[in-house]
Amino acid sequence: MRKSKYNSFDELPLMLTVEDVSHVLGIGLAHAYEVAHRRDFPTITLGSRIIVPRDKFMQWIDEQAAKKTEIL
Repeated sequence: MRKSKYNSFDELPLMLTVEDVSHVLGIGLAHAYEVAHRRDFPTITLGSRIIVPRDKFMQWIDEQAAKKTEIL
């Protein structure tokens, strides 16, 4: 797992790129694009750009963590 270049939520830009998502999640860029194309992942497409609203991204992470705890 890669180390994130961000140390806190406050350091994240309001709109993240897929590359930002890869850094936050500690995954490779190709895997981040796979995540960005999931139906439940919050993205906005502007032309060929994929951007992710920071607040929706953090909400998605919380939802994923909640799903995992429901399984356990």
